Amino acid sequence: MTEEMTRVKRRWVFHIPGYDPFPARRYRELYRSESEKQAGLSGYDIAVQGQAKGQTDGWTVAATIDHQDVVARVDVLTWSDIVRQSMTQSIPGTYLQLFQTSWTYITTGTLRRLFWMRKGPVLAALYPVAMLLAQLFFALWLGLALGGLVESALLWLAALAGLTSGGAATALGWVAALLKYGILAVVLVNLLRWFKAQDGKLYAYYLMHDYAFTAKHRGANPPELEERIAEFTKTIGDAFSGNVDEILVVGHSSGAHIAISVLADLIRSGRVPAEGGPKLAFLSLGQVIPMVSFLPRARRLRSDMVFLATHDLITWIDVSAPGDGCSFALCDPVAVTGITPPGKRWPLIMSAAFTQTLSPETWKELRWRFFRLHFQYLCAFDRPRDYDYFQITAGPVLLADRYRDRPPSKSRIDVAVSRYTSLMP
Repeated sequence: MTEEMTRVKRRWVFHIPGYDPFPARRYRELYRSESEKQAGLSGYDIAVQGQAKGQTDGWTVAATIDHQDVVARVDVLTWSDIVRQSMTQSIPGTYLQLFQTSWTYITTGTLRRLFWMRKGPVLAALYPVAMLLAQLFFALWLGLALGGLVESALLWLAALAGLTSGGAATALGWVAALLKYGILAVVLVNLLRWFKAQDGKLYAYYLMHDYAFTAKHRGANPPELEERIAEFTKTIGDAFSGNVDEILVVGHSSGAHIAISVLADLIRSGRVPAEGGPKLAFLSLGQVIPMVSFLPRARRLRSDMVFLATHDLITWIDVSAPGDGCSFALCDPVAVTGITPPGKRWPLIMSAAFTQTLSPETWKELRWRFFRLHFQYLCAFDRPRDYDYFQITAGPVLLADRYRDRPPSKSRIDVAVSRYTSLMP
């Protein structure tokens, strides 16, 4: 650590998760286990403790890195209750979501434009559509096949009994047809229920609800999310009265675009001091911002990105990796949305370069575990380079100093792609 760098003794971290129905303790246990692993690999000391009851969901971290002692408080700003509520759709309701969401992304031209940038996240978005339709068609086929067999068997028995004409034959034909479609209905309902019960392994319903949540308002935030953004803004704003050197906001996956609006509102409110007080930093990880910012009514998000892109009261570092097929890796969210303002400074696009920072053995193990890779940013790396999540959140260097004078990734995508660029009036 050079002399001109500010030494961080205390840091307050606010983690905004993506579309995740699980409670905050999941992130605490992940941080605990992975920080211990990274400390062993990198040769520093780190210890995690839970916070006292009554406080925000989170934990405290005591670390000694580069011979510097640091204490960090990590709070998870949860919106999992909103996520769970959005996932309460019935099976027919989910299929209705499928058609509504597909219609929105296709008719607005958003799906095609997203595909120009990164095929991985678009294929991830198409996966639940394909999987749910495959489940539906398989259930229909199986139901019709079994119903047809029963119908044929009944008519065959009727023929053996000589019931081939007259009122009895007509009645028997109606009974056979009712049995056929009754069996179809029973198979269809029960098989679709069984498929839904297996979604902990298939993720089709989960991902469908995720994309439907974004598409429902065509990129605008639903009222309940706007209320939560206001709560997050106040919570982070109150932290500026604390005795800390840096306030770091981490937005992972869908949490990145929520964090953008929170931070824009925070700075507009005047609660971020221009001189003195904690430094404000933003770390976006595995972001999927274009899934929202490319939609026609995402004016709030686009305006907030333009606001942050030139502001000198914040440091915004965006980290992703081409190996993460669930994110728009190395896509500058401001530039690709086509809203680059004069004097743009942020975000600085950095690559986590999974193929280089993970050992060949680890990469081989994780390569096809797409959801696990999407969380790799919050985990230990065998050969960390520019990016070490635990040094960033619990180390003695400000995020601004850590990436000072670093050039952005040469593989970044910064060409305007979005059809919709309108901002808030």
